[in-house]
Amino acid sequence: MKTDFRTLIPAYRAPRGRFEVVDVPRLQYLMVDGHGDPNTSTSYADALASIYPAAYALKFLSKRELDRDYVVPPLEALWWADDMDAFTSARDKSRWDWTVMILTPDWLSDEHLDAVRDGIRSKGRAPRLDEVRLATLGEGLSVQTLHVGPYDAEAETLERMHHEFMPAEGLRMTGKHHEIYLSDARRTAPEKLRTILRQPVAAIAEES
Repeated sequence: MKTDFRTLIPAYRAPRGRFEVVDVPRLQYLMVDGHGDPNTSTSYADALASIYPAAYALKFLSKRELDRDYVVPPLEALWWADDMDAFTSARDKSRWDWTVMILTPDWLSDEHLDAVRDGIRSKGRAPRLDEVRLATLGEGLSVQTLHVGPYDAEAETLERMHHEFMPAEGLRMTGKHHEIYLSDARRTAPEKLRTILRQPVAAIAEES
């Protein structure tokens, strides 16, 4: 049977229309880093063209050689900027840094990734394949919600998350803005896109 991590990890589900606090476990991902507007950046397109073949090559290796099959999880990304208003009021994508990611089972290793690189290269265009890496991320305490609609309509939700919900709950931002793309943007109308918006947080220390 195929393992589907979205059903096993509670943090891959989020409520629409409200925020919830979750504890995200340390997880392993394929990752590629970059900077700039994802809508116009060649680097971003090249990152996607490289991370997807790696994700599926690892899945097939796992099934074939380890007899462990799984559903390739959805694309995710970390986003950050020197000024977080670049995500809300300013929405200036040219200032964004990012890491695109795909969750990968912890039974797969760097050796497995290295083993599939030549095969990926032989099949065509994966211009940033050498930059694809396996790394773990431990976000821990986080606030998240399900956003339904265009990506550019996230700003209002993020504004409420950052400046209303989190202060009211005694929380502050600690990590990078995280998005999990539950819908395929190539096949889904913008108004129907489903995206988990996540922000790692910590409790604000009480003043002595």
